[in-house]
Amino acid sequence: MRIIMGGMSTWVRIILAALLFGVLLSPAAGLAQGLAFHQRFNAVLAQHGIVGGGIAIVHGQEPATEFFFGAMRNGTHQRIDGETSYNWASITKTLTAIAILQLRDRGKLSLNDPAVRYVPELQQVHDEFGPIDAITIRDLLTHSAGFRNPTWPWDCDDRTNCDWQPFEPTHWAQVAAMLPYTHVAFAPGTQWSYSNLGYVFLGQIIERLSGDDFEVYIDKNILKPLGMTESYFDRSPYFLESHVSASYLRAGDKLTEQPFNFDTGITTSNSGLKAPIADMVKYARFLIGDPANPVYDVVLKRSSLEEAWTGVLPVAERDKASTAYTKDGPKMGLGFFVLNLNGHRYVYHDGDQGGFSSEMFIDPARHAAAILAVNTTDTGAPAPSAALHPQSNTEPEPGTDLRLTLRQDLIDHVFPSFAGKSASDR
Repeated sequence: MRIIMGGMSTWVRIILAALLFGVLLSPAAGLAQGLAFHQRFNAVLAQHGIVGGGIAIVHGQEPATEFFFGAMRNGTHQRIDGETSYNWASITKTLTAIAILQLRDRGKLSLNDPAVRYVPELQQVHDEFGPIDAITIRDLLTHSAGFRNPTWPWDCDDRTNCDWQPFEPTHWAQVAAMLPYTHVAFAPGTQWSYSNLGYVFLGQIIERLSGDDFEVYIDKNILKPLGMTESYFDRSPYFLESHVSASYLRAGDKLTEQPFNFDTGITTSNSGLKAPIADMVKYARFLIGDPANPVYDVVLKRSSLEEAWTGVLPVAERDKASTAYTKDGPKMGLGFFVLNLNGHRYVYHDGDQGGFSSEMFIDPARHAAAILAVNTTDTGAPAPSAALHPQSNTEPEPGTDLRLTLRQDLIDHVFPSFAGKSASDR
């Protein structure tokens, strides 16, 4: 079910959305809950000055409910819909983790193998805590290897003149050339520190073991089996380019457009997925699971997904204050974040890149998930700086992150509405 804001009065749109959303919820709660959530979704996106975005609510194998807001490009009338393509940024890391677990399940590697066995260039890294072979594939998956967050070890030194700088390193050779200037910040496995660079190394492991480019491996072994036929990496194929959304950074009342249809270069394995919400719904259904669908177990058996969804390390950086992202005590699994609230487990990953912000939020026990993407990042800055040059990873300030607000609505109201569904409905 798809609700597109346009072509009818606001109240008619809201009532229609509520009626359709109510089909997926218990009869008593459906209409009121659908109305409340749809109103909240529109209000939150409007509050943050979002140009356009959408959300899909998925329960088992039932038809998804999708709400859409705004436009694909500021100042145009090209509305957001289910075929609009977004960059999903770090949600790509969940595909990378699944690929590593596929290779593990097929006997190609062990998670406890030293990463340097497959990427010997890592021998050049400075590790004051011991031999580099102490860093395992598991450490890379759980962001506990001690590598820096950004792929580049520096940022632009002249924000008024940086358009010449590549959006991300375009070739492995550029990353490899920086390894002698790369250090390990702590003893591997002892703490959590988010690292995009670590997932570049995982992408190299996938390529070198499989013999396929990362993008080809993921397409052959995850996207195609799940029917995600309009999903791809980096720049769009010509026949889908008209569906690609523009993206923006907002600072105060100023929008700065980001590179259109950009290429994430060698960082594809941590941030390169482009897909419409319609395809991400298929991904969510796989993650939710369905014993009647044998393809799901071919992609990854359920026990391996559950392994990935076991939190093993607190998501908190030593000597840094708690933030809105860490206050509830999330833990890091194998490529997925795990949040336990009042004895209930949620699994999630979010993404920020080039103005796109997204989140995949899963309630495994209720066989439910939500897929959110917007094409504008509210940076929280009260006014623009002298110039905002295109940036690959720009997160909103916690106080302006609309995902936290919508996530709370899902936890408090939407997902609990599915609790009464029988197993036969899944």
